[in-house]
Amino acid sequence: MTNVHKIKQDMCDIGRRIYNKGFAAANDGNITVRVSDNEVLCTPTMHCKGFLKPEDISTIDMTGKQIAGSKPRSSEALLHLEIYKQRQDVKSVVHCHPPHATAFAIAREPIPQCILPEVEVFLGDVPITKYETPGGQSFADTIIPFVDRTNVILLANHGTVSYGENVERAYWWTEILDAYCRMLILAKQLGHVEFLNEKKSRELLELKDKWGWKDPRNTEQYKDCDICANDIFRDSWEDSHVQRRAFGAPEPMGPKAKKPAAATGSSDQEALIQMITQRVMAELSKQR
Repeated sequence: MTNVHKIKQDMCDIGRRIYNKGFAAANDGNITVRVSDNEVLCTPTMHCKGFLKPEDISTIDMTGKQIAGSKPRSSEALLHLEIYKQRQDVKSVVHCHPPHATAFAIAREPIPQCILPEVEVFLGDVPITKYETPGGQSFADTIIPFVDRTNVILLANHGTVSYGENVERAYWWTEILDAYCRMLILAKQLGHVEFLNEKKSRELLELKDKWGWKDPRNTEQYKDCDICANDIFRDSWEDSHVQRRAFGAPEPMGPKAKKPAAATGSSDQEALIQMITQRVMAELSKQR
């Protein structure tokens, strides 16, 4: 039997953790838990997530209509409901604005892969949606191309949404992602980011598979992809205005590597430099 009061207490606990982490300023963020086929517990709008009480939590149906609770449900509930419709295994959704991860969503910078082992095992490739005004169905629909291949998504110019089998697990992915984004920004300030090689990266995917964590890079569809080059969601970059600006791609590791082409480009550059040098020396000689 579902203990609804205990679930509400858990939602309030996660709300405090989100607020204390600085992931939700003022009344930012929202949390839901699906408790039956047509009932979802939902945090209220215009309430600080750091000070919620169980009696603040409302109940909505799968259309977004509020069916219980004295305080109005979150204005972004449709985003949560769309995830539940697309993923029957998901029982909780957490949306907030973690600053380091949201910085990547604002910059439309893809999260680089093959750097931190924990991220490879728990997250993998993280997509960035197209931007839509929050609150409506169009906003909710932005997650549809990605929701079945990941448990955490960057919402362009907005924040993050993550989801799982309970509210604790749903929150995990956001905390892991923001910690990773902070490390990336700090490493970039030091001047260099070192990527893991293909062998070590594939060892992590094997561990992930062994532990029962799904990753698209383990499927037949992506078995020949450059696992460290954001191949899973790259087709969406143009529509979402995503582009590498701060973090370059690693050198190609897998079957897509084109070492001869890279070598040719290097030779062409050297030839150009040599030609310019010769012309400069010739002009200097004329002036003597």
